Amino acid sequence: MLRTPRGRSNRYDRRVADPKVRDRVDPESQTIERVEHPRLWKVLLHNDDYTTQEFVVWVLESIFHLPRAAAFAIMMHVHQQGVGVAGLFTRDVAETKVKATQQLAEQHEYPLLVTIEPELPAGAS
Repeated sequence: MLRTPRGRSNRYDRRVADPKVRDRVDPESQTIERVEHPRLWKVLLHNDDYTTQEFVVWVLESIFHLPRAAAFAIMMHVHQQGVGVAGLFTRDVAETKVKATQQLAEQHEYPLLVTIEPELPAGAS
């Protein structure tokens, strides 16, 4: 941290090592607030014996805005492994994507299961 001539820390020259955290200076109180990025949530698609592969690819393209090749790769992963990640989003966005997917599945009479779970922080296992 850089020092001013009087030996006090210069709050405008502070640097944070963690790229997910940034400093924000409150001009009224001249204090520094640490603002963290929101936690991300994984939207998970679960395999079943009734939902067609074409429908899953279409959902990934239309709701998750994935290109066809990526949508196909995720669908194959779900088909082979039983579950796969459709995307990482903030909680509100993840919940919205889950609801939209469930509505489409119900409209087309598929039992597609879609869930969310928090992403683990880097280094956690």
